[in-house]
Amino acid sequence: MDIYEPAEDSYLLQKAVRDYATGRVLDLGTGSGIQAFTAIRIPEVKEVVALDINPDAIKALQQKITHEKLRKLKVLQSDLFEQAYGKFNTIIFNPPYLPQDKGIDDNSIYGGRKGWEISERFFQEASHFLFPDGIILFLFSTHTNKKKIEEILAHHLLEFEEVGREKVAFETLYVYRITKSVVLRELEKKGIGQIHYLAQGKRGLVFQGSFDRSTPIKTHFPSRKETLLVAIKIPQEGSKAVDAIRQEAVWLALVNQQGIGPRLLFTGDNFMVSEFIEGEFFVEWLEHHSPAEVRKAVVAILRQCHRLDQLHITKEEMHHPLKHIIMTQHNQPVLIDFERCRTTEKPQNVTQFVEFLCRLQDALQKRGLSLSVSEIRSMAKEYKQKYNQEIIEIIIKSLSSG
Repeated sequence: MDIYEPAEDSYLLQKAVRDYATGRVLDLGTGSGIQAFTAIRIPEVKEVVALDINPDAIKALQQKITHEKLRKLKVLQSDLFEQAYGKFNTIIFNPPYLPQDKGIDDNSIYGGRKGWEISERFFQEASHFLFPDGIILFLFSTHTNKKKIEEILAHHLLEFEEVGREKVAFETLYVYRITKSVVLRELEKKGIGQIHYLAQGKRGLVFQGSFDRSTPIKTHFPSRKETLLVAIKIPQEGSKAVDAIRQEAVWLALVNQQGIGPRLLFTGDNFMVSEFIEGEFFVEWLEHHSPAEVRKAVVAILRQCHRLDQLHITKEEMHHPLKHIIMTQHNQPVLIDFERCRTTEKPQNVTQFVEFLCRLQDALQKRGLSLSVSEIRSMAKEYKQKYNQEIIEIIIKSLSSG
């Protein structure tokens, strides 16, 4: 394998290394070792670990270390963080960043089909090896897709500032100084790791992470896994988004007392963490389950809706809860997303869900669950006048399976 020789990108990154490298340093994809050798000459740098997938590069560096009797530098063959150990104050990465050319194979310059895939792999693991106040010095090119790189950083809760830029030939080179966001540092302090982006909601971003189960914590859905998957909601910019996340945490804590919703684990000024519920959305789930299982699930949802009604809470999505009811692997229905909850003297959870069942009549019929639309609507109307348990039981008895 060819060893990547220093070029304009190397020298631009080298300037940043001289300015910012400190403490324990990791030079990932070290190549010729230019960044590692620069770092060991900095008084504030205590140790440098240099990794590269290329065995020829590692052999050449080991020979140089032996010849020059360098004590602060250790080199290992590694695919990204594979052989990394411990945490670092500074991580340096000059990745291969060009989009793949057909018919040409050169791992030292191509970063994947679109140029940013290796960088994405790097950022999926980088935070785990970085001290809370550590920095990443990262170089990329306009060929890599600047917008995509910044999206990847945001999706890993990392912040950046540009500390180097140079226009060369047909591209512009950038060096970013990257740090952990306040939210990321707080989440990791609480024992949450492997955080990655899932989706964008109306007011916030949703991430998934893992929580060390060695920390005692009560959950609704016990698991034998060593780690508990968690859902993390972080508001988008704006006070309304922040207030919405905070308010959802308040509602979730309240309904948890009734055994409803994923367990709220903890909150911060700008985040909410709850159990991540693995499973299928209710409509997809019912397509491949028995009449008895479907009836049991419908009954469980109705009872949860009734408990919400008793709390004088309207969830607001039960008339069309396509993505608001998840069925776990144990066929337990879990209501999710409580950001639109409101207090009212006329709660509508049962009546909204009954109406949803009426619209779902054909799908339920295919699964062997029969209901009379006119009858169940009449009972829901009566329930709305009294909100009593007896009518809920009558509705349940009207659902026949098999």
